[in-house]
Amino acid sequence: MITGSMLRDAFISASNCISNNKKSIDELNVFPVPDGDTGTNMSMTLSNAKKELELMADDVTVSQVAKVMASGLLRGARGNSGVITSLLFKGFDKALSGQETADIELMTQSLEKGVERAYKAVMKPTEGTILTVARLASVRARELAGVETDLVSYWEQVCIEAERVLDTTPDLLPTLKKAGVVDAGGKGLCMIFRAMLKVFKGEGIVPDESQKKQAEAVTIETYASVVGSFEDEIHYTYCTEYIVKKDVKAEGGALKLRAYLESIGDCVVVVEDDEIIKVHVHTNNPGLAVEKGLEFGSMTLPKIENMRYQHEAKKDEKKKVTVSSSNKVYKSVPPEKDYGFVAVATGEGIEAMFKDAGADCIVRGGQTMNPSTEDILAAIQSTPARTVFVLPNNKNIIMAAEQAVKLADRKVCVLQTRTIPQGLSALLAFDPTADYKTNSTEMTKAFERVQTGQVTFAARDSEFDGVEIHQGEILAMDNGKLSLVEKDAVKAAYRLTKRLIKPDSEFISVIYGKDVKESEAEALRAKLEEKFGTRLDINVINGGQPVYYYIISVE
Repeated sequence: MITGSMLRDAFISASNCISNNKKSIDELNVFPVPDGDTGTNMSMTLSNAKKELELMADDVTVSQVAKVMASGLLRGARGNSGVITSLLFKGFDKALSGQETADIELMTQSLEKGVERAYKAVMKPTEGTILTVARLASVRARELAGVETDLVSYWEQVCIEAERVLDTTPDLLPTLKKAGVVDAGGKGLCMIFRAMLKVFKGEGIVPDESQKKQAEAVTIETYASVVGSFEDEIHYTYCTEYIVKKDVKAEGGALKLRAYLESIGDCVVVVEDDEIIKVHVHTNNPGLAVEKGLEFGSMTLPKIENMRYQHEAKKDEKKKVTVSSSNKVYKSVPPEKDYGFVAVATGEGIEAMFKDAGADCIVRGGQTMNPSTEDILAAIQSTPARTVFVLPNNKNIIMAAEQAVKLADRKVCVLQTRTIPQGLSALLAFDPTADYKTNSTEMTKAFERVQTGQVTFAARDSEFDGVEIHQGEILAMDNGKLSLVEKDAVKAAYRLTKRLIKPDSEFISVIYGKDVKESEAEALRAKLEEKFGTRLDINVINGGQPVYYYIISVE
């Protein structure tokens, strides 16, 4: 039998294992572009749940552990790999509900329910990925459930099957075969299963070897740095944070608590799930804030910090990064209008474009910086609208945004924008006089017409589709696919733009990044004007984005 403390330790072990090995998992990614890599996203997702599990006592049940684990994973989920991992372990929450301990049958049901949820969440499941590894491992678990009586032997055979399937992923997915690697997400899942087995065998938790704390794993603590930072003027002295373990008799806790906190402070963020309420507020009366929270249940992790002391200390630390004056604090607010917009973006110029186009809230993130479900949820709750459109602007953020829909207290529509130009086109297509259905349709049509090119650099040596790629070389991506390799970013952007242009194209927009000099951007403009200036409108904008030297759209 697996007890609650065993399941808790098994998952902490899994989190540590992924954290220790995230770099090796990242290196399995097919494309060498810098991105929110699989290992990093899985590690940050698991770490979010680990912190809550570490607070649980030894007398917990498997039901309690599974619920906390699933909740922490969901809210911390980053990138497609993180979201899928969270859904796989949501199966444990469903199968173990109300159970004191778990046997082989319940563990099998946990795997089966997790696979079912994960496949339903993916619009077009691709075989040869983490989904395949999980599915066939669960099939093997069902075969064993009828004959195996030793739980350790049972789980070890599940691990062996998962690893066998992982080795076949290159045969199922041509891109993996070309790159000569196995699926990164599948590899991570196999490591998770093995780390859990270590605990089931009585060998203890895999030690956490990481030298740095997972500060990137977002909880309420990092909310301000993701959706905005403190204004220079401090109106309320104490930053107060805590978690309330909800009393089942306390109804409407989050809404009532939020309303009260907004009456005594600002920068209020209240995030709720079935088990807990997480609170962040700036106030001059932290005692009142804590006292009010206790009306809705028992409290853990209370933290009160004097922001005036912090502010003075930071001014003396010259090495600290200066916060841009464009940053803005977003409060959790009640709806005041019909429609609002949340956009994921980074770069001062790009953020300004989204704000000018009508975005209410910017979640800082994108390539290499995949925000979590909780980040996006906080931004949604901070948007004063009855219906909120979310623009992920990156294919690896869409699933995390879709999970936030289920947690929001208002209607949310996630438009599947995969690039910054798609997001801008969708936002500009919004018609305030039209109804919801018309707008969602027209905004989707608008972003689907956009051709997007991206110029970045190779993060590591690799070989793809017979092309040898060296670290630091310039990569040009045509609508997400590797198009060409160059030595010069301006030349790569020019060649890429020519490929994007169609006979009916009318506009070219070039957004250049923080690592591009204005003179280089103007040189690209001159080349494009010379070639296409007589028939196409050309616009060059300083986006200030990291990672991408140029983001190009053709419409």
